Amino acid sequence: MKLKSFFRDYGQIVLGCFIGALGLSMFLVPSKLAAGGVSGVAIVLHHLFKLPVGWTMLMLNVPLFLAAVVLFGKSVGIKTLIGGLLFSVFTEITADFPVPTQDLILSTVYGGIVLGIGLGIVFRARASTGGTDLASMILHHFVPSISVGQGILIIDFFVIILSGIAFDWELAMYAWISLFISSKVIDLIQEGFNYAKAVFIVSVKAEEISNKILTEIGRGVTLFSAKGGFSRQNKNVLLCVITRFEVSKLKSLVHETDPRAFVIIHDVHEVLGEGFSYEIHDDKFLKE
Repeated sequence: MKLKSFFRDYGQIVLGCFIGALGLSMFLVPSKLAAGGVSGVAIVLHHLFKLPVGWTMLMLNVPLFLAAVVLFGKSVGIKTLIGGLLFSVFTEITADFPVPTQDLILSTVYGGIVLGIGLGIVFRARASTGGTDLASMILHHFVPSISVGQGILIIDFFVIILSGIAFDWELAMYAWISLFISSKVIDLIQEGFNYAKAVFIVSVKAEEISNKILTEIGRGVTLFSAKGGFSRQNKNVLLCVITRFEVSKLKSLVHETDPRAFVIIHDVHEVLGEGFSYEIHDDKFLKE
């Protein structure tokens, strides 16, 4: 199982880095879209001084990685080093690939999508391509009041401002759009497409509703003891996680059993456990 997990994770890192490199080489670099991070700085330097994007990213990543190792030791893992190296190498390999469009809007959208897919796959393997992640960790170390997430936003902000100064502000605005798209695609890749629904049910007939959910829908139910704020009566609150296709059936079941039941339904982006996915995605990929 460990060997299978090893090949799966590193296979995802290779595939993700290659796809992400395509997003840079075929869409973002030709259109001068520096959508944040070390890759954004490399794109700016490429167009100003004709420096190769891939090797520039590598040169920027190496001192960041070394500084992170000195500051954090083993918490900066081998996967981060491999991800940063592969991303740079694949960016250089794909540098001469044909550019499918000259349209700035299409490059913005598809560059963000392809880059987001690639990075999302890398993150699912609990890895990173370095760059902004390492820089934000270092910033947080010296300025603890700035979280790692805030550090990433700050660094991306200044990189895009740099692109506006180097190129023009219209390109910087397109870069913001591409960054937004890639971040949403990364979230989608990590969380998956099958959003579930979490349902809270407050009812005097909680036991009866619970039995019907178990037998008619086939979903597990958790019961919480609660007290009404107005009535001060003891009640049971049911928690049930279902797929979005089961929402209508559950609402009908609850209404038929207790028309006065209080029901709260909201989105759940990831569910692990019986009846759902068992795959675990550790967000702390920098500690692998």
